[in-house]
Amino acid sequence: MVRRLLTGVFQTVVRYTAAVIFLGLLWQAGTTAFGDAVLPSPWATGKLFLTSLTEPVYLTHLGISTLRLAVGMTIAAAAAFLLGLWLGHVRLADKLGAPLIFITYPLPKIVLLPVFFLLLGLGESSRILLIALTTGYQMLVIVRASAKALDPVYEDAVRFMGGNLGAVVRHVYIPAALPDFFTSLKVASGTGVAVLFLAESFATNTGLGYLIMDAWGLGDTLSMFNGILGMGALGLALYASVWGAEQLCCPWRRGA
Repeated sequence: MVRRLLTGVFQTVVRYTAAVIFLGLLWQAGTTAFGDAVLPSPWATGKLFLTSLTEPVYLTHLGISTLRLAVGMTIAAAAAFLLGLWLGHVRLADKLGAPLIFITYPLPKIVLLPVFFLLLGLGESSRILLIALTTGYQMLVIVRASAKALDPVYEDAVRFMGGNLGAVVRHVYIPAALPDFFTSLKVASGTGVAVLFLAESFATNTGLGYLIMDAWGLGDTLSMFNGILGMGALGLALYASVWGAEQLCCPWRRGA
């Protein structure tokens, strides 16, 4: 058992190391083609990124971006999961709520940022709300679809054994929805980082998005890519956290 586990870990490390090397080579090829002034080398960028992780200013911007993303995604996940279960299992609620969701879903939420600034000001609330709203819609649609697709035989089995609505929710609705919920979180993690960048590109002087745009304006491409690398690392950490939570909450999916 231990040998099999170690083998699996080793194979995973090898595969991901190979992927990183391949991306690094592609990046270096781009640097050779366009020049360091346009596309700094991965080695120079990586060295600056590691150095920046020891600098309080960079860490402050990274921490602010992490907090904005974490709060926005947490609000979105909680609201989307509960609302998705409600719509997916309560027919009347779905008949009334689904049209509102699918009419507003196609609207690019980023265009609402100026509206949020007018209503809530230029502080953190507007940026967090934009992240929560954009990612929450994606999760809500997937969780609702998962709940509606659940085979009613599982609910009938619990009720046949004397279970009430609370037992059905706990033992059927929630476990059945968790795998798709975590899948939606993985999808939304990339969207969340993209929206974070856009939200930090306007009317702020904090966050990785601000660092990227400020460096771009100054023509400092190395610092710009340093910020981009930080944003990518933040997205990777978020994705890994979701994967870890999935392994913990859905033990039957371990190894999938």
